[in-house]
Amino acid sequence: MTVLIDQAIWPAHDTVWAHIVSDTSLEELHEFAQTAGIPLRGFDLDHYDVPARMWEQLVALGAEPVGVREFVRRLEASGLRIAQRDRPTA
Repeated sequence: MTVLIDQAIWPAHDTVWAHIVSDTSLEELHEFAQTAGIPLRGFDLDHYDVPARMWEQLVALGAEPVGVREFVRRLEASGLRIAQRDRPTA
């Protein structure tokens, strides 16, 4: 059971963002996010968006830093990934 964090390289809203996912369950992911103080509005179907300023805190709480390719590979292997084509359009 692992929460993974990618690199904070995704620009939006005047900052850069990282993502956290679980390679086991959404329950684990939500529990970790709640412990870290990440609001539910940061959840996007299979991951949470987290600002770069929280990256070190999340690693200190136990998130495992991985590269983007490893991040996606492990999310896909977990069966929790929601493909872009399956995401609702707003």
